[in-house]
Amino acid sequence: MIQLKSFFNFLKKEKISFFTGVPDSILKELSIYINKSKIRHIPATNEGSAVALANGYYLSKKKIPAVYLQNSGLGNAINPLVSVSHKKVYSIPSLLIIGWRGSPGSKDEPQHLTKGLITRNLLKLLDIKFCVLKDKKDFKKLSKLITYSKKNKKPVACLIKKGTFIKNNSLVKIKKNKDIYLKRDYFIKELLSKVKKDTKIVSTTGYISRELFRLSSESQKKNNFYVVGGMGHCSSIALGYSIFSNKKVICLDGDGSMLMHLGSLFTIGQNSKKNLKYILLNNNSHESVGGQETNLANINLNKIVKELNFDDYYIIKNKKDLNLKLKFFLQSKKLSFLEVKMSSFNSNHLLGRPSKFIDIKNNFMK
Repeated sequence: MIQLKSFFNFLKKEKISFFTGVPDSILKELSIYINKSKIRHIPATNEGSAVALANGYYLSKKKIPAVYLQNSGLGNAINPLVSVSHKKVYSIPSLLIIGWRGSPGSKDEPQHLTKGLITRNLLKLLDIKFCVLKDKKDFKKLSKLITYSKKNKKPVACLIKKGTFIKNNSLVKIKKNKDIYLKRDYFIKELLSKVKKDTKIVSTTGYISRELFRLSSESQKKNNFYVVGGMGHCSSIALGYSIFSNKKVICLDGDGSMLMHLGSLFTIGQNSKKNLKYILLNNNSHESVGGQETNLANINLNKIVKELNFDDYYIIKNKKDLNLKLKFFLQSKKLSFLEVKMSSFNSNHLLGRPSKFIDIKNNFMK
């Protein structure tokens, strides 16, 4: 196991002083440490943007940057890694710090086990040399990789398994949303009590899908599609289904997910048949991977979604708002956007997880 302080002291000696990336559950202590320190750091909305930011930093400072991400995020990162960073294109060095979900032999969800199994082969295919960081003894391996990256101007990576970094509970003091905001389970219960029986619900990754799974009746579960992987793609799946169906569809999204592929809202505005309702549960944090802020707390989404061709925008901040507005939102025959302000850190961490994915898919398609 590795103390975060010793890891960052090592990186400082290697002259790595700029970080960007997307929060990950395995790397949550790392990203919180960065936020609490004086290290230059820019959080990104998706992993491809993080790699691009890192490339821009190198072009300006001629120094190697660090990009932290979950291995599932390699899918987003592939485009700039191959089309910009690659030795045969612009030859730009960087250090990828990758949380290795689903590593061989670990217990994890199917989507993570699938990506975990192919992670090393994917890095090899991308011509990215890597090492697995287990303890301080592996700093020598990583130092050689960083030297190789600088000399050959190529990205390199280190894979981090769960439990590698020693937890420091004093670091986990994330700013919380106001207590007056709604709890997620309360809102989802109210939503389920008011939607029609044949309404389809497409929910995003993390606690939102897990909460929906826990609270739905057996009959409602047959109309739910839990987007357990592919963060940021919930809205496009909901749109694709709604365009070719006459059923009412609700997209139940989160702030981190929405920001990851914000352009999907434009596609919805241009193509929706009005049978799609978009609900954003905004707790201003990546709650399921450590609670790092998304910085969406004070953004005026009303102006944004109206410019993107949504007809109506509603906002719910408390139970009074919910009683007044949720009914009108659901009954509206227009393309409507509902932002629900959520309290932070209100999850039951014993939540179950959706499973039997083929059954979920088949039931949803009936």
